[in-house]
Amino acid sequence: MEHPPLKPWSDVAATLIDVAAGRLPADTVIRGGQVVNVHTREILEGWDVAIAEGRFAYVGPDASHCVGPETQVIEAKGRFVIPGLCDAHMHIESGMLTPAEFAAAVIPHGTTTMFTDPHEIANVLGLEGVRLMHDEALIQPISIFTQMPSCAPSAPGLETTGFEITPADVTKAMSWPGIIGLGEMMNFPGVIGGDAKMLAEIAATQRAGKTVGGHYASPDLGPAFHAYAAGGPADDHEGTCEADAIARVRQGMRSMMRLGSAWYDVERQITAITEKGLDPRNFILCTDDCHSGTLVNDGHMNRVVRHAIACGCDPVVALQMATINTATHFGLERELGSITPGRRGDVILTSDLKELPVELVLARGIVVAEAGRLTCKCPHLYWPDAVTQTVRLGKVLEARNFEIKAPDGANAVEAKVIGVVENQAPTQALKRRIGVKQGLLEPEGAVCQIALVERHRKTGRVVNALVEGFGYQGKMAMASTVAHDSHHMIVVGTDREMMAAAANRLGKIGGGVTVWKDGQEIALVHLPIAGLMSDAPAHEVAAAADQMVEAMAQCGCTMNNAYMQHSLLGLVVIPELRISDLGLVDVTKFELTELIEG
Repeated sequence: MEHPPLKPWSDVAATLIDVAAGRLPADTVIRGGQVVNVHTREILEGWDVAIAEGRFAYVGPDASHCVGPETQVIEAKGRFVIPGLCDAHMHIESGMLTPAEFAAAVIPHGTTTMFTDPHEIANVLGLEGVRLMHDEALIQPISIFTQMPSCAPSAPGLETTGFEITPADVTKAMSWPGIIGLGEMMNFPGVIGGDAKMLAEIAATQRAGKTVGGHYASPDLGPAFHAYAAGGPADDHEGTCEADAIARVRQGMRSMMRLGSAWYDVERQITAITEKGLDPRNFILCTDDCHSGTLVNDGHMNRVVRHAIACGCDPVVALQMATINTATHFGLERELGSITPGRRGDVILTSDLKELPVELVLARGIVVAEAGRLTCKCPHLYWPDAVTQTVRLGKVLEARNFEIKAPDGANAVEAKVIGVVENQAPTQALKRRIGVKQGLLEPEGAVCQIALVERHRKTGRVVNALVEGFGYQGKMAMASTVAHDSHHMIVVGTDREMMAAAANRLGKIGGGVTVWKDGQEIALVHLPIAGLMSDAPAHEVAAAADQMVEAMAQCGCTMNNAYMQHSLLGLVVIPELRISDLGLVDVTKFELTELIEG
């Protein structure tokens, strides 16, 4: 069914009043359910819900006076009636999908509101890329609000992006209809140091009366953290332990606890509520990054809520953290996040409040999914040809481009190695003794090579380093143009010939992920839009992603969602050690560092 434009509450108040009073019939009535009230933390048995003009008009024990000859009546039959779920912080590009296809993937899981930060495409296409994401988001049948990206580059002086976001860009975007605030302020050293550019972006957002997103990725909770909080970020999703969550809410920030495809940060932080007994109103659930395989096979925000409940959280509290808490944080408590009069008619029917099977979904009063099947259209925007021409290597790469030369006469060297940590965004800064053959570093065992290939300015410049943790064996290579946040190309492998072949393959097709083994490509996820996304249906992209995961396993990798770890190896704002187009980055010091010790 097509979704008509949603009118403001003020424009339809008279209609809602008449429906609630019984003078006009409702468009839809949900009858005989157990309404979960996230304002009072109650379950109201036998209550009805009446919807008109895409908004709730009456929520009470008997809506029979709202039923007319044309009213659609949905029998809840004792099932729980809960608000549509909200994802407070996420990146659509991480799903490898456009906004339309991402919406189509998550609607059957009960997600009806998303707060998205398109800083991935901002790094590749700048403000124009953000506008394209924003515009397609606005035409979806669910509510997708956009946070204007704040940091491109995320760490000035340590990386080079395709485009730069400026305070002028932020000021301009604040007037767009779907902009809800400023995306995660990743340059936390800049905020702490009083960087004029970062503070100008924050000020422009605050002057617009909108929310500043946070990203404090340091474990230091001393003066540096307090300085960051004083700068204005209103939330943070980078916490990984109970102390992080508590520190944030004590400073008046919202603690966003994430469960993405590879980030399992809820269990270690939710004890602040379940054991310490802190007020849950300032805690929010989110996903941050979910790739298409997770969306299709495991779910979206329903997966996060189930996980929080499994970690000991009361089911209604978990729902509050995925509905009303999120709406309140973004100043939208009177617009969405609860089943109360005037709010958007976003509803889920479920028979189990713990396992949360999503049996029926309404968005703005219209049925959009039933029994896991999408029943609405998710319109596509026209994307210009330029967005598919963003992988510009400028040359054909060869095996020699991936060589790491040793000091003259060395038989072995002490080298820094990026240590990947399963289910965690931070890496470790390791030191390993690496053998030398014919003047070149030849890592063995757990250590393999990593390279970052510049792809925005046609230089094809290659920075080489070392990485440990994937478990790769034999001759293989994996390359991806999804490389947060600058989104150059990252290649990890054990064979330089295949590393070159994998990189050239992505240069030829315009982006994606490719896995090679024994001289042959064994998996490919084609992501032609900015080298980040596909406009194909989610199930097709997920099938290719599943094949990619299987291919990684064939190469010896057993790590959970290792692809997500691969995609963050260039994220130079999360400790401890990363790679950029300028070299190896020590993120604890925010400076470039040498690969070989001594």
